[in-house]
Amino acid sequence: MRYMDFIDLNYKPSGDDLICIFSVEPEGVSIEEAAGSIAAESSIGTWTELTTEKEYVKVLAAKVFEINGNIVKVAYPVELFEEGNMPNLLSSVAGNIFGLRSLRDLRLLDIIFPEKFLRSFKGPKYGIEGVRSLLKIYDRPLVGTIIKPKLGLRTEDHARVAYEAWVGGCDIVKDDENLSNQRFNMFEERIAKTLESRDRAEEETDERKVYLANVTAETNEMIRRAEYVLSQGGEYIMVDILTVGFAALQSLREKDFPLVIHGHRAGHAAVTKNPKHGITMKTIAKLSRIVGVDQLHVGTVVGKMFETKEEVKDNIEALTMGMAGLKPCLPVASGGL
Repeated sequence: MRYMDFIDLNYKPSGDDLICIFSVEPEGVSIEEAAGSIAAESSIGTWTELTTEKEYVKVLAAKVFEINGNIVKVAYPVELFEEGNMPNLLSSVAGNIFGLRSLRDLRLLDIIFPEKFLRSFKGPKYGIEGVRSLLKIYDRPLVGTIIKPKLGLRTEDHARVAYEAWVGGCDIVKDDENLSNQRFNMFEERIAKTLESRDRAEEETDERKVYLANVTAETNEMIRRAEYVLSQGGEYIMVDILTVGFAALQSLREKDFPLVIHGHRAGHAAVTKNPKHGITMKTIAKLSRIVGVDQLHVGTVVGKMFETKEEVKDNIEALTMGMAGLKPCLPVASGGL
């Protein structure tokens, strides 16, 4: 099949199709040929004719069903993707197509998932209602802070700053994204001492307090650290979802620990910030919710981050919209507030 064979503007997607919406800027070819190359290279096609192609393979071809200016919509038969395998999906719809010579810029704006695919993932264990129930706060925003300076504090000072934040009114205190198990503040000692501070703050304030311990590490070590947090009476863990990767995040979620998973999006701007190229944060938010984070940073309208009001609203919608019964994920506003 040639690239143009992957275009069918009369096609009506079915409920079993997975739909990707792209923004496309061609390089030296028409928008139609560029769109066809995306559909081909992300499904069954390639740059040349094949002698091994079978008729039964052709039914799995992705179809460009709409081109509106530089916005291209592609429908994929869900059979192209392994159920419950997020890396497999992304290797197709967000993989080699970004390197095609025929594309000056390509941006994955959104993915619309069929119910069959969504049901192969756990999604959030707690979600918004579960988090509020844990903290026993139902009628106001949750207030949290991050220990600063982000790196360098010794364990006893880290625990003291956390205590002062809790008794000062914060519900949540969390590690920063790049604090893990450095020599100046070792993981296990930090968890034990900071949870002791939490217990003391709860006793003094008669309020629920939680500590978001950063367990980001190699997958097996990350799981071991999550188990340690649980053994010390912790109820929350934090993961840098993009630096560990969706596979590692999914491995953690599959353990089904009684721990709320807080997703930090460190590194997202490498793929989200360029408005013409990469992947939108809205899409990353959807993927994170599907895999199973309970809460996720979505940016702010003010502060030090770059996102616009509309982008932040889109991110929130991705975490809270109906999604085949998956629990809504709690949006977290942060970044220079």
